[in-house]
Amino acid sequence: MHLIGLRIAGLIPFRDIVLPFVDDGGEPRMLTVLYGASGVGKTTVVHAIGSTRPGYAIAQPKSATTSQRSEGDLPWVNADWRLGDDDPERPHALRIASPGGTVLLDAEAELLRRREQALFDKLAKDRGFVFLAFASTRWFSRQPLVLTSPVRGVGRYDVRTPHSLDDATRSDLSRETKQSLAYAEIGSALQRSSSSRAAVPKLEILGAAMRTAVNTLVSLTGHMYHGLDPLSFEPMFSSPTGQRLSFDSLPNQARHLVAFAALPTRALWAAYTGSDPRVSEGVVCIDDVDLHQDRGTQARLLPALRAALPGVQWILTTSSSEVAGSADTRDVLALRWDDDEVALYAGVEARVH
Repeated sequence: MHLIGLRIAGLIPFRDIVLPFVDDGGEPRMLTVLYGASGVGKTTVVHAIGSTRPGYAIAQPKSATTSQRSEGDLPWVNADWRLGDDDPERPHALRIASPGGTVLLDAEAELLRRREQALFDKLAKDRGFVFLAFASTRWFSRQPLVLTSPVRGVGRYDVRTPHSLDDATRSDLSRETKQSLAYAEIGSALQRSSSSRAAVPKLEILGAAMRTAVNTLVSLTGHMYHGLDPLSFEPMFSSPTGQRLSFDSLPNQARHLVAFAALPTRALWAAYTGSDPRVSEGVVCIDDVDLHQDRGTQARLLPALRAALPGVQWILTTSSSEVAGSADTRDVLALRWDDDEVALYAGVEARVH
């Protein structure tokens, strides 16, 4: 599943804006950089995507300026999704809209669209349709690894899980990141020593994919991932000088990079059990991707993300010229204030200030 288009109406700071996520040939753009200063609605775009997708479409929040409007004038979003591996035989996009929003003028066509949306809401509960969002409020606490049953937690993907983008109390990524790393290592090790390897999902694939993805990103800072400590089960890394470091001892920028790789890899595995996460499809949004990264890492981050998980469509927001400058011109969408509304600029215009 990949995003190919998004329309936002009445959701501050946007009046009515359409954002394309396809290339010149009409295929999903696998990397999009939303570039702009603070206050132009970058986080709003991430929220709109996360709240208007197969399996999870909710009403958009009201603001002080929209609370007095009639129902027909309330904020709404519609998103077009290319389902890909989630429905290979489908010839056209699936259009998901906010509840109550009317997308198509023809009443019969709109009724069919709503029925189709309801159908895929049910189908999405079973498998696939991976979406993950990293909030700009993300942080990492120091806490020991806590292991629980994988089928109830780290080994399960729930498409209905909301993604909070403004609540720092729900943005601590330490526990989930450590559990994802531990599940991949322990599961693959147990399967290698098991006599019934064919009866369970191929966890060795997950272990290899996790190491590859994590090292592709964390190596940008000179660190390497080596698996778990046999005594504490804590994820262990080595520094550029060869020093052994636990996850909690890594520099902040390195922990962010580990999470960018580990959490999508786990989600892809849980949603498509038995398939290699390195080829599975999904959508991952990172708000303020440049946060806590030095300029050298920012300049090399985009190709590393694409290499870590090639099947993932990355949608990144940033105010960093280093990040935007490292992207292909066709992959940059700039948001800027134009008089009293936010306007979209693409291609060469996105580079012009």
